[in-house]
Amino acid sequence: MNFAVEEREREAFIAALPALIRPGGALPGFFDARREFAVARAPGRLDVMGGIADYSGSRVLELPLAEAACAAAQLHPEPELRVASVDAEDFGSVREARWPIAPFLAADYEGASALLAGDAASSWARYVAGLVVPLLRELSFPLSGGLRVLLVSRVPEGKGVSSSAAIAVAGFFALTKAAGLTIDPREAALLCQQVENRVVGAPCGVMDQLTSACGRSGELLEILCQPATLLGSRPVPARVGFFGIDSGVRHAVTGVDYAQVRSAAFMGYRMIAAAAGLSVTADSSGRVELSDPRFHGFLANVSPSEFTRAFEAMLPERLSGAAFLRMYTGTTDPLTRVEPDRAYPVRAATAHPIWEHHRVRIFGELLGRPATDERLELLGELMYASHESYSACGLGSEATDRLVAMVRAAGAERGLFGAKITGGGSGGTVAVLAR
Repeated sequence: MNFAVEEREREAFIAALPALIRPGGALPGFFDARREFAVARAPGRLDVMGGIADYSGSRVLELPLAEAACAAAQLHPEPELRVASVDAEDFGSVREARWPIAPFLAADYEGASALLAGDAASSWARYVAGLVVPLLRELSFPLSGGLRVLLVSRVPEGKGVSSSAAIAVAGFFALTKAAGLTIDPREAALLCQQVENRVVGAPCGVMDQLTSACGRSGELLEILCQPATLLGSRPVPARVGFFGIDSGVRHAVTGVDYAQVRSAAFMGYRMIAAAAGLSVTADSSGRVELSDPRFHGFLANVSPSEFTRAFEAMLPERLSGAAFLRMYTGTTDPLTRVEPDRAYPVRAATAHPIWEHHRVRIFGELLGRPATDERLELLGELMYASHESYSACGLGSEATDRLVAMVRAAGAERGLFGAKITGGGSGGTVAVLAR
């Protein structure tokens, strides 16, 4: 991370806390002034390449943002779980959620999801409240009282730059510090993903949490999502920048489009497995297990040439869930279900991670060479191809298409080389490669 920026943000956050918790403040008595509290910071991320291919095992390249979330946590004698959030521009603007701690002491992820599902007004707090589960279960912390967590975030919400991962990772590091526990950043990221998947119900891959927990300022974190292998970081070349531009259209990974495309990719993998003669076992829930020594369980391991030669033509452009379930029973995805009354873009959603994994590998190799205009144009072409592939899946938007078209029109003469929609698509942020 950029430790100078990180330390300034933490110090500013800590300096603001006394005014918040004193009598007459926005959160009087939220923290016990006689007890220690712990503070942590975690950034959002710009998805430069990889995006939605992470759940199919792709390689991805992610850039930590300057915008970040800070969290303060304290073990508190009152047997409550309290989560509060203050506005980054107005510390007097507060929202708070609270629950008795006792039901959480015996809850698993699904149990915590049920406990937190009742109040729609507190849905924003589930990303942090759900962290109690890994704290108590995986880390075996013997909690005797309650917990307080206070958040402030400058990561824009609903813009596809992983605001949820930032607050979850910051909250988890603050909680573990308050509990006197040391946790490996990669392990923290995996546990935060479990909370987002199983408590919040967002079927996201792991790249967001890993970037927030493990990323370094000015470097692209390279991850092989099979399921979560950190390959290192690639420095952004001198005089080259990646910038995020807000399209003005909100995005959420819990949205129908994202889940529909994810399901379609797993449907395609199931169909390829059948064509390849892989052994299949169905369970009572309708999910299937594959014995897959060929692709090792990940769609991204199908090579583009093999896909084009052997599998692409057999995949339907669209297929109803009912027809798929009749022929193939189910998919290997533990987080989504194929809905019988829905049509799925199988061919495009299957092709995307196969080609994206290939694009990301080339992108990473080119990035490590001198940043000539010709090489930057090649990098930009890979970004444009990724953007078009998102649109083919149904995850584009008029606003993001317009921004990408403007970058393309300006071109290398204006120092602009490439652009693409990011993250889960359907709006959000456009990543731009420029001088």
